[in-house]
Amino acid sequence: MAFQTVPGERQKGKFVHMTLHLIAIVLGIVGLCAVFKFHNMRNIADVYSLHSWIGLSTFCLFGLQWLFGLITFMFPGAQAPTRERVLPWHRACGRVLLFMAICAAETGLMEKAGFLDLKPYHRETNLVNFTGLSILLFGVFVSMSVGVR
Repeated sequence: MAFQTVPGERQKGKFVHMTLHLIAIVLGIVGLCAVFKFHNMRNIADVYSLHSWIGLSTFCLFGLQWLFGLITFMFPGAQAPTRERVLPWHRACGRVLLFMAICAAETGLMEKAGFLDLKPYHRETNLVNFTGLSILLFGVFVSMSVGVR
């Protein structure tokens, strides 16, 4: 989306795209550290649920995607024919990672709702449902906006 929203040269859009994803990686590392620390404090097992498996897989693949994009498209950058061949795969993998992140968020909401033993039609239940629908719609609209080219 950075390429569509950042005015100016393509190189500037690439830099913004790369920087935003680097920030996401840093924040992801902070989040993972917080989760493991919380689990250790509460004596909760690590990486046992579908949510954690999807989340860790997504994060690791996201890091590889970023590194691969950095090497291929930024520093020093591959030759133009190589970039042209790789770009559709880079876009497709980015979209798959978006879907995986949505799945991780949705399964995390359901897991937390199960731990809280939420009752039907209570405010907290409605909040979880509204948040889940918002995440889903966000993913749909992002996917549609980058898919139209």
